[in-house]
Amino acid sequence: MKPATPLFTPVLIAGALILMVSFAIRSSFGVFQIPIASEFGWLRAEFSLAIAIQNLAWGIGQPIFGAIAERIGDRKAIVLGALIYAAGLVLSSFAVTPEAHQIYEILVGFGIAGTGFGVILAVVGRASSDENRSMSLAIATAAGSSGQIFGPPAAELLLGVMSWQMVFLCFAGVILSVLLLLPLLRSPAPASTAQLEQSLGEALGAAFRDPSYTLIFVGFFSCGYQLGFITAHFPAFVTEMCGPIAPGGVLHGIGITTTSALGAAAIALIGLANIVGTLTAGWLGKRFTKKYLLAGIYTGRTIIAAVFILLPITPASVLLFSAGMGALWLATVPLTSGLIAHIYGLRYMGTLYGIVFFSHQLGSFLGVWLGGRLYDLHGDYTLVWWVGVGVGAFSALVHLPVRERALPPRARAA
Repeated sequence: MKPATPLFTPVLIAGALILMVSFAIRSSFGVFQIPIASEFGWLRAEFSLAIAIQNLAWGIGQPIFGAIAERIGDRKAIVLGALIYAAGLVLSSFAVTPEAHQIYEILVGFGIAGTGFGVILAVVGRASSDENRSMSLAIATAAGSSGQIFGPPAAELLLGVMSWQMVFLCFAGVILSVLLLLPLLRSPAPASTAQLEQSLGEALGAAFRDPSYTLIFVGFFSCGYQLGFITAHFPAFVTEMCGPIAPGGVLHGIGITTTSALGAAAIALIGLANIVGTLTAGWLGKRFTKKYLLAGIYTGRTIIAAVFILLPITPASVLLFSAGMGALWLATVPLTSGLIAHIYGLRYMGTLYGIVFFSHQLGSFLGVWLGGRLYDLHGDYTLVWWVGVGVGAFSALVHLPVRERALPPRARAA
């Protein structure tokens, strides 16, 4: 009997740790909104635009770093990404104008791309056995999400003892420390002869000609839109729209006494629920058709968001929404990346997933920007919320026609 292939390999552990550190730093940028705006007297929109630009640069950089990794090697691409990430953080610490921050966040966004999902999930996917790949991708994704839990509190703690400029410099040192893990990122699964003979251009041409790839690209847009909008605007939405927190209740007992504190707690709850949801998605992805799981996730998001906005906004409904949406938060990532690996092979998974991820980040940019824009025009978030419900329903539908079957190597190179 053939021995079972271990799930937790050095490649998975190292990749998960790199994602955790990279996303811990990325998720903390909202904490710097008030300190930076207060020091320079800027409007809140100035640094918000920098964060939105960071998201867009991350999306643009993802397929670029995927191609770099496939040209010169995964570890060299990660080194380049970490250096660019650190450079963006160091330069940001010296920025004294909004424009400077916005420019330097382009570097940070490209650095996230080099140390984020596109490169890391590709090497984890190649190093995993067929039976473990879905779960390995889920564990790596969940590790990135866990950075969202401790990154912002760590930034808040550091701001209590040093300036925001020094925190940025500390974060630059932290991201460079992940390079110590690179020796563990070895032994990817060997590619077949046909895959090795296929060029990147041939792989891209085959994918672009396949309607399924277009459907996956379009479908991932709504994921980014919903995540970007909720991350950037949900705390403010809760602060303005939620009913009062009952004195002496359970929330008071755990220190949540204001709606603003509830909004922050809601984001943390989303992160916690996301870990469970992502791991569950990875387990299910091994056993069920991925396109139907994705359609189900987007349907679930649509129903949860619609019910939440239709009912009175109360502390209980905020927490229930956060738990439900959090369980579906990044559950799409291991399924989407696994779907691409299954259909188009592992050789150019980084680039092909990176292009799809650009759609995600384009949606994220639009969700962050449109949320603020429509709020300024209408005085509330109702319209932009329903746009998110609509694109979620659209994504549920577009995944259904995807042909979830592995293309033979000759078809990939045709």
